[in-house]
Amino acid sequence: MAMKFEELVRQIPSHGVFRRGHILAGRAKTTTVDRQLDRWTQSGRLMQLRRGVYALGSPYASTSPHPFLTANLLKRASYVSLQSALAHYGMIPEYVPMTTSVTTGRPETLTTPLGRFQYRHVARARFEGFSELMIAPEQRVLMATPAKALVDLLYLTPRSDGEAFLRELRVQPHASFSDETVLLSAAKGVSSPKVLRAVSCILKIWRAERL
Repeated sequence: MAMKFEELVRQIPSHGVFRRGHILAGRAKTTTVDRQLDRWTQSGRLMQLRRGVYALGSPYASTSPHPFLTANLLKRASYVSLQSALAHYGMIPEYVPMTTSVTTGRPETLTTPLGRFQYRHVARARFEGFSELMIAPEQRVLMATPAKALVDLLYLTPRSDGEAFLRELRVQPHASFSDETVLLSAAKGVSSPKVLRAVSCILKIWRAERL
């Protein structure tokens, strides 16, 4: 039996972003579901964000999805980090127009009706230092801790240990940095001499600013 659009709306979260597999569970004829998804997309009831990921059209979603939630759903094995997480924590002053994440999958940049999303690749051994946070009512996302977001940026940016780059970054300490060991411990976790040099330089800048 074909699914009605009203049934779909009842099944998916209130923010309206969902993966195809969410509605396939227990359904024998996946081709029927796929045809319905295509029809609803063509009619504007749904927006296809990428293959297998959809969002309700604006008139049908009861709440708007946070970009960080959309970023998580667009790519499995990913968490929000880098500039987006640093801006969220108030550690950098710049507006970040694209949601940035770290993934164990292939790197890519996606342009969707809900915004642009960039994914940077790291080895599975470095895929850590994140937790689940409530970013909006009923919207939980995987996001790097403040220390790991900074370390990810330093690790993935060429020549990030240069003092000129670090001063231009204008990164500020987070309240969770009770002492220097918090950031140093996160830096040591990625086993990168470049990151350790960059963190040492950042700590030196912060010490000078406190004088």
